[in-house]
Parts: sequence; structure tokens; C-alpha cells
Amino acid sequence: METRNIRNVAILGHKASGKTTLVEALAYTAGLIPQKGTIEGKSTISDYNAEEQKRFCSIQTSIIPLNYDNHQINLLDIPGNDDFIGEAIGVTGIVKGAVLVIDASVGLQVGTMKHYSMLRKRGIPTFIFVNKMDKEGIEFEQLLMDIREQLGKEVISFCYPLGHENEFDGFANAVDLKAHIYNGQVCEEAEIYPDKRARVLELNNTIVEEVAKVDDALMEKFFNGEAFTQEEIRSSLRKAVLSGELTPLIVGSATKNIGCQTLLNMLISYLPSPEDLKPIDAVDEKGNAKIVTTSIDAPVSAYVFKTTVDPYVGIVNYIKVCSGVLKVGDDVMINGETQRISSLFRICGKNMNPINELIAGDIGGVTKLDNVTTGTTLSSPKSITIFKSAKYPTAVIFKSIVLKNKNDESKLGPALAKIQLENPDFEVKRNHETKQLLIGGVSDTFLAYVIEKLRTVYKIELISEMPKIVYRESIKGTAEGDGRYVKQSGGSGFYGVVKMRFEPCEENQFAEEVFGGAVPKNYFPAVEKGFFEATTKGLLAGFPVIGVRGVLVDGKYHPVDSNEQAFRMAAILAFKDAYPKCKPIILEPIIRIFVHIDSKYTGSVLSDLNSRRARIQNIEEKEHGAQEIEALIPEAEIIDYATKLKSLTQASGFFNREFYRYEEVPAFLKDQVIRDNAVEQQ
Repeated sequence: METRNIRNVAILGHKASGKTTLVEALAYTAGLIPQKGTIEGKSTISDYNAEEQKRFCSIQTSIIPLNYDNHQINLLDIPGNDDFIGEAIGVTGIVKGAVLVIDASVGLQVGTMKHYSMLRKRGIPTFIFVNKMDKEGIEFEQLLMDIREQLGKEVISFCYPLGHENEFDGFANAVDLKAHIYNGQVCEEAEIYPDKRARVLELNNTIVEEVAKVDDALMEKFFNGEAFTQEEIRSSLRKAVLSGELTPLIVGSATKNIGCQTLLNMLISYLPSPEDLKPIDAVDEKGNAKIVTTSIDAPVSAYVFKTTVDPYVGIVNYIKVCSGVLKVGDDVMINGETQRISSLFRICGKNMNPINELIAGDIGGVTKLDNVTTGTTLSSPKSITIFKSAKYPTAVIFKSIVLKNKNDESKLGPALAKIQLENPDFEVKRNHETKQLLIGGVSDTFLAYVIEKLRTVYKIELISEMPKIVYRESIKGTAEGDGRYVKQSGGSGFYGVVKMRFEPCEENQFAEEVFGGAVPKNYFPAVEKGFFEATTKGLLAGFPVIGVRGVLVDGKYHPVDSNEQAFRMAAILAFKDAYPKCKPIILEPIIRIFVHIDSKYTGSVLSDLNSRRARIQNIEEKEHGAQEIEALIPEAEIIDYATKLKSLTQASGFFNREFYRYEEVPAFLKDQVIRDNAVEQQ
């Protein structure tokens, strides 16, 4: 297969729109499978994972390579559920073609619009496949109007449905003005029904107008009333699709194979081959900018866009070869180390078929590589290349997990590491202060999936708990404290006396202002050590103390009994003596969040944020009527925010988060925080 004959196509859409069924129908049409499987029968080539079959929906990307009309079409079936948005982010970074599936019986849904917005933002040429046209009660004209209103006027129908409701039996192609009628097994070419011809001609005229806009010569022919040749139409349509000026819409039924052959032909005719792509931006090993052309003659480079862990094969890295030819036995540079490619695979659903090479533009799998994760670049040692990795959403909801059986402790770490490899938006961290092991993700549903996977795949039983907030203590005032640690009971004893001043500061630091040798210099480090030890546990609620400057101002020593231990303890006692007089306060972690919503939800989202003690920093208008709200909010107020935001925005809103700083807890909450944590420490 030549690079120019490869098409990499993502299949996206809202959950249950029929993506996997469409992939099954396309695979059957292309001759990959002898008969179609079904989701209900748990027999599709895409949804092969046990968890997918249990849920009757996709939860991971499947690659289905088709050989059709001397072309290789790599279909990437992506989960429609937002809980697995990381899959869509990884794949849309390496494809240059997409099919957005819409359920005609339901119409536009949240996932449809979010996926289309992502595709437009990334400049990916897209087709819209209106599926399930054989369902009852479908008003196509109204649906087309809604789609163009919500997604944009660039959406143009290339097809018009023939028949209605359960009698839907095909469509008219508005480009070549031919009908395709379903005979119970396949679609056959036929004449357009007379009562539909006028509307089809109207759509054809719209397409011709759009074609004319692409080329000045064609525009002149259009105004002169001259007819375009089919070649002129197809060539100009391709330019318009590649540039994003046109989004073709076609209709069909995946269960009846209506529209599948037309879709395959359009993927070949209108989507770019890898050779059509612009050079890819990258850097060399020194960080200098370079560009990579998608050519088999260029030095080899490949990008890892997905990673899975197979119980039998081990770690499988899904790669797209961006340039050159990657062969078994080649040495490649990975993260500054040279490794040898020992195996390559053509991936088809759960099957991995060994191959000898992958050419520029193609997609496949590689195993037995060390320290390779999603976002890693493989390149020729003679021409080192590093591609920018995809940016995944931050974890926005966390849960603490506790083992039911402590004997599973040795299994938990490796299992979580494997899940992290497969999900770049999954986070694991241990909070040593609260002694909790936390897992984080983009939604509560995603974390439930992780916990279920730990139980079913790795045989680890867990319970989940709410995470504890990590507070801090600090001071607002300045005060002095005396520390006296004297113990003398025969023989060598302990003698250390200090006077220290404690004052607010940006960060904890120690200083000394001792005059006249009241405390010898060799004991200063011991006093400093005692000060920092004292700040590890405040006296209000036992939280670490930050933002304090401890200054040694005076003291006494004994030539025999003084030692480092005595002055360390004296510093601790001085801190405890002064702390209540320094106006101690509780600090809470403040999180900066970026909330992405449709503008129609702005009022309700802002109202909810205000009720959570948020401070709005900025509201920025985005394309397609979206807004980004930047706010600072206490972490205690967003433990459940991911779930609440979905409820407020009909599952269309999402947010990212990052730690900002610690700030004082309001006076009306201070006592409650102290009481709650005093109970926990007991």
C-alpha cells in the first residue's frame, strides 16, 4: 500500500448514535468480515472488551483497517461517552478525517456538538452520517435545519432520503444525481423518485454554488450559466472539504447497510491522504524547531497515540508512522535511548497480526519497548525527532480507595500503574498527611469504571471514600516565646534556653539576631531544626504551619550541660509558647478552575459558583457560542463539582483545575474545620 492510498478516519458521535454498528457495516461492505456482529449479541469486532460488552457501549478506541478499492482505510472507533474523552483527544491528534454519526431518531445531542467542536478546532475534515433513518417519525428537513443551525452553515447535505419512516429505502446522491435503493440486501442504482427530484436538484444547485466559491474560474462559469463537469465538481468539493469550508452530510442506516458504500467511496474521494498533509511541527534533541514531511523517503519517525496492557502480550503501543518506513529490526531513539523494534502488528479490534513494516501515514502496534507511554516519539537515531504530545484534561474529581484485603497491597500498585498507562487523564497520588491513596479522573463514572476494572480484571476488592482536604495553619501577628529545656539530675544533663520571635513571612525561614554570645553559634543549627520541626504540626488542628519566620533573639547556655538536643527542644517549646499569641489561622487550598460551557448556561453556572465561595476572575468568549469561566475556588467546594456541572449543563460542561495557593478560611468556618479534624485525629 502506498502512502497516498491511506486514509485514517475517526468515527465519533454521541453515545448510542450507532458508531460501532456503522463500523461493523463498513467492515462488512469492504469484505473484512463475512457477516455483521451486533452489540446486543456481543459479537462486534470493535467492542470486544468484556466491560464494553457488559455496558453495551465503547469505552476504548478500536482500530479496524479496511482494504477497499485499492485503499487502506483505518477506522478508529472512539467512545462517545465523555467519561472517556481521553480516547478522543489521543486519536484526533493523529487523524485527518472523521465521520460524525448522528442518530436521526434523536437528533443533535451534547456529545455530537462537543465532538464537532473538537474536530473543527483541530481542523479535521469531517463527514456527517445521519444514521437510523429507518426509524419512525423522522422529519429530515427539520433535522437538517437543526444541524445547520447548531453546527454551522458549512454543513451541506450531499444526499436526500427516499421513502419515509419504516419505508425508508435509500437516498438520492445530490452530487451525481443518482438514487441508491435498498433491495433487502444491498443498495442498487436507480432513478430518483419523481416527487423527490425537485428537492434533489435544489440540493445539487447548492452544492454547485459551494463548488464555485472554491475556484475563480468555476465562479465565472457559474455566473455564465455553464454546467460543471463531474470531475470539476469532485475536485472542487475535495478542496472545500479539506479546507473545512464544507462538511458533507449523508444519510443511511447502518443496520441495513444503506449509505455504507457511498460513505466508503467518499472517504477515498474527499478526505486527504497522508501525502496531502502539511509538514508536522517537531523539535530535535536540542529543542530546535524542525518540520517532518509525511514521506517514505524521509527519516523514520512515529508517534504513540494510545497504550494498552494486554494480559498475554504485555504493553502494546499504538503508533502512527509520521515519516519514513518503520521495519522490524530497526533501531529507534526513544527518550534519549536506542531501542530495537522486535515486533510490529496490524491491529484489527482485538486481533494483532504480525507485519514486517509500517510506512509513512499508516497506523499499527508495537510491543516490547521500555519506558514508552502515550505521547512518546520514536525516531531515527540519525535524525532525532520529538513531536509535541497531546494535552489531556486534568483530573477534576478524586476518591480515596481502601483495600478490603490487605493481602492485595502488593497487587494494587502495579494494577494502578497499568491503568495509568492506558489512561493519560487518570491520576494516582498518595497524600502522606491524610494517609489516603487517591485516584482522580474526569468524572465519577470514570472512577467507578476504574474501581470495577480493579475488581474484575485485577481481582482487587476496594471501597471508596471521600478525600480529605489538606489544610494548613499560619499566623497573622508577631509575638515572642520563651523556650526552656533544662534537665539536670546528676552527670551530664540538658540545658537550653531560648527567646524567639515569630512573625508572618512568605515561607518558613529561620534567622538569628543574637548578640554577645548568649547562644553559641554552634547551637544555631539545632535551634533551626527545632523551629522547623515545630511547624510540622500546628496547635489549632494539627495541620502543618506555613508562612512563619522564626528569629532567635536571646538565650542562655551551660558550658557542660548544653547540647544540640537541649536547644532543639527549647526552640519547639518557644514556638508553642508564642503560637497562641500570634493570631493563628487556618488556611485552605484554593484551586484555579477553567469551566467550559455553552453561553446559555452561564447564569446558572455563575450562580452555583458564587454559592461555593468562588471568585470569578475572567469570562472569555469562545467559538460556537461557548464560554470559558476562570475562577478561584476553595478545594472543599469542588469535591462534587464535576457531577454538579454535568447536571447544570446537561452534560455539556467540563472544567480543568490547578492548585493556586493557600488562603485563610473564613471566620464562620474556622471552628467547624478545627472540630472536624480534631475528631479525625482522635
